[in-house]
Amino acid sequence: MEKKSTFDLKLLKIILGTYILLAILIAGLNYGYARTAPENIASIITWVYLIYENWIKAAFILIGSFLTIKIIGSSKRTTMRKTNLIGFIIAALTVHIVIPLLVNNYDLYYYAMPLPWTTTPLQLLDTNSSLYISTISSWGTSGILSALAFFSAISLVVFIGTLLYGRRLQCSSICMFNGFAAEVFDPAIPLIGKRRMIKPRILRLMNILRWVFLGVALFFFAYWVMYLLGITITPNINTITKLESYKYLVGELMLNLLFWIAFIGRGYCHYCPLGTVLSGVARIAGQKIATNNSQCVQCNKCNETCPMSIDIKSKAINGENVQDIRCVGCGHCVDACPTKTLTYSTRFVEFYQNKRPSSNNS
Repeated sequence: MEKKSTFDLKLLKIILGTYILLAILIAGLNYGYARTAPENIASIITWVYLIYENWIKAAFILIGSFLTIKIIGSSKRTTMRKTNLIGFIIAALTVHIVIPLLVNNYDLYYYAMPLPWTTTPLQLLDTNSSLYISTISSWGTSGILSALAFFSAISLVVFIGTLLYGRRLQCSSICMFNGFAAEVFDPAIPLIGKRRMIKPRILRLMNILRWVFLGVALFFFAYWVMYLLGITITPNINTITKLESYKYLVGELMLNLLFWIAFIGRGYCHYCPLGTVLSGVARIAGQKIATNNSQCVQCNKCNETCPMSIDIKSKAINGENVQDIRCVGCGHCVDACPTKTLTYSTRFVEFYQNKRPSSNNS
């Protein structure tokens, strides 16, 4: 059994390594060389990028989820983690395969994250933007409409879902940027070396980055809103578009991959602009980790398994709720607790659980 688990872990690391190499190579070609390459070469690169971002990525998520479920096993309490993986499988099939096939638009993954994470939906409203021109030339008017409809639907689901279930829905069930890798490849991260706890000074730096990246994201959002309203800060929108692309490639994609290779899976989640906004929505929703179901035995397993380095134990000792801006609702601590002391909940979840027994009795 142990040899089988070791083989599964090695295979998972190979898949993660392959995914990272392809991400660097194909994204580099698509965002770099394709812009200056001959038209026939650029079209081939774009086609390969679409195949990679949709079919290959979805395949990695499915295979990785299956391997992770095998590795974490059925002997431990892994209910929340397995639910996360099921959510990501459904999200991957929906976002990368089913809907693109139905509407014949394979660029939809660009619109799978609500504002303020990216301004692509705002850019699509400008008929002079390079994004609008490339989209309409590739997918036609229906491609524009399907992208905007898809973005609106995703945004509605994410924000209403967060009001009901907290950050767990987006960050630990359907996020196709960092959330999926953190859960699907969790046993294989970091790819090199051993997993280490984040030191307090690094956490302080991450906290600064959180507000810096939110400020930058809001700047781009405000710029495009004003531009669409006819208020021009700078006439050269290409410069703004390039700056946002560099922000994505360097500050998000490359750092994201670095975290998977050498540090922790949830590194980007510490300063994700969307996550920061959703943490405020989750506070309204009453998201918390309750710690008073039984007596804490101070085993420290909750702290050891938390991918966001939240000090859960110090709250659990006194039976206090954990309400931290960093909590992504993954439930790793809940599954790891040997005395079932911890519970993830929101006001809606508590209401539903309280109403369910009475409805059963009736």
